[in-house]
Amino acid sequence: MTFLPIPADAELTAAARVAALRRLPDGATATPSERALLGHLPSFDAYTQWYALRDELVPYIGERALALFGYAITDALDSLHGTAWFRRQLVEGGGDPDSAEVTETERVLLDWGRRIGADANGIPDEVADLIQAKFSPGLRLMLVAFAGQTVAAAVFAAVGRVPLAEPLLEFRRPGDLRTS
Repeated sequence: MTFLPIPADAELTAAARVAALRRLPDGATATPSERALLGHLPSFDAYTQWYALRDELVPYIGERALALFGYAITDALDSLHGTAWFRRQLVEGGGDPDSAEVTETERVLLDWGRRIGADANGIPDEVADLIQAKFSPGLRLMLVAFAGQTVAAAVFAAVGRVPLAEPLLEFRRPGDLRTS
């Protein structure tokens, strides 16, 4: 049983149904986390801004680099939802999340992401200096906001004991049998 209610379509308000239609591509279904968030539209709107931020970052660093960054954060957090989501992105992009060959930029983002997920307050100055040298102030702002929203989504799913969306089950990390 989940800690947060996961409403069925019939239980959603008209405003929640409209919000879901705005966010989801044609034919897509809301994930359990999105369904839970639809119970409070300001929360749904806040969390789904992650997608807009992601879309804005992709042209600057690429889908794969951003997926590796998010995966590093969620892996360090031991987030079932986050790791499965980013693993799917990496696999569908033709990569292997367990043995990815990475560029220098991807390596920097992986290291930074792991540190953010493990101890955001403990990032060494030399890592911060490297990030500052590699990325513009505006891009750093977007990356930090993306990291913060990624952490928030991981916390929401874990604390809310939200079940993992069925299509993501096959993308869990090897040996991870959790479903929520």
